Amino acid sequence: MKGSFPIAQFEQMQTPFYYYDTELLRETLRTINKEAGRHEGFVVHYAIKANANPKVLNIICQAGLGADCVSGGEIKRCLEAGFAPSKIVYAGVGKSDWEINLGLDKNIFCFNVESVAELEVINELAEKKGKVASICLRINPDVGAHTHAKITTGLAENKFGIAMSDMETVIETAEKMKNVKFIGLHFHIGSQILNMDDFAALCNRINDLQTQLEQKHIKVENINVGGGLGIDYQHPNRVPIPEFKAYFDTYARLLKLRDGQKLHFELGRAVVGQMGTLITRTLYIKQGTAKQFLIVDAGMTDLIRPALYQAYHKIENISSDEPVETYDVVGPICESSDVFAKAADLNKAHRGDLIALRSAGAYGEIMASQYNCRELPKGYITEDF
Repeated sequence: MKGSFPIAQFEQMQTPFYYYDTELLRETLRTINKEAGRHEGFVVHYAIKANANPKVLNIICQAGLGADCVSGGEIKRCLEAGFAPSKIVYAGVGKSDWEINLGLDKNIFCFNVESVAELEVINELAEKKGKVASICLRINPDVGAHTHAKITTGLAENKFGIAMSDMETVIETAEKMKNVKFIGLHFHIGSQILNMDDFAALCNRINDLQTQLEQKHIKVENINVGGGLGIDYQHPNRVPIPEFKAYFDTYARLLKLRDGQKLHFELGRAVVGQMGTLITRTLYIKQGTAKQFLIVDAGMTDLIRPALYQAYHKIENISSDEPVETYDVVGPICESSDVFAKAADLNKAHRGDLIALRSAGAYGEIMASQYNCRELPKGYITEDF
């Protein structure tokens, strides 16, 4: 089964471009709100870094989610989309002064702080403005995740977060500062996680850390467990909405929240991944010695994940119902790594056929570049057709 697309309209458009199925996005958001809403104190933020298309952000904002930002530019973008500053969290290992000042000026909910050095700078900048910055400390839980090595973030050797052994000392340092207020702990172990045991391991680690802090009479108002829930890249039609019930239920069952504690989530890929498709056009069919190449007008500049992570995206020829043939699907960029798939089985292709690269709503358009002086791909939503 192929995805359902307005192919007649696509035929008239300049490729490559991203198409966002807003019906699926809204259904995904309804599922998130339903499953998270079954548990008291659960608060969901959308990770802007996954997809910052303004029209997409506006729909997510209307659904009531908060925003998780990792740059000043993302803060600006989500404010333009209508997110309330009181629902914005700002993470990132390298916040510059202007970005911190922007967060202070807009009175965002909190900064997720990743080092003592950053804590000192936030305190100093807040003092100059006569403000008190709410902060959560990002703790590196040294919990591994069953995912790609380049998108795991919770191990001891990663650049993110504060070591568990330093947690109490850093909290005590923060509580002595006049212009920061410690309001919680932040964790994130990685991305594209499908094994709920990884989240269970994080729950167990947080439980231990909370017990440790309570022995020192340290109260934690907010626990932020980041995001990380993956999507089914193999079967975007069969599994268009991730396992949100299992995800939220894992935390509800295993994480021992204290009275009045809020539990924050920062979901990105799981929100937007399946609703996005990169539409490209066949330029040539090139016969090799032992294989044939399907050369398209999209490249690694438009969707870098296969080149960067060796990531899989289901590929469909949405213009053809002819018998299946096997192709290496490649782009026009002058790099050997500009390959979307090797030995992909597609309906027989001809010059001009439209090719769909599925599950591209997350880390697609937002990571595009202008290498080779190429134009950035445009993003369109269902309502544009």
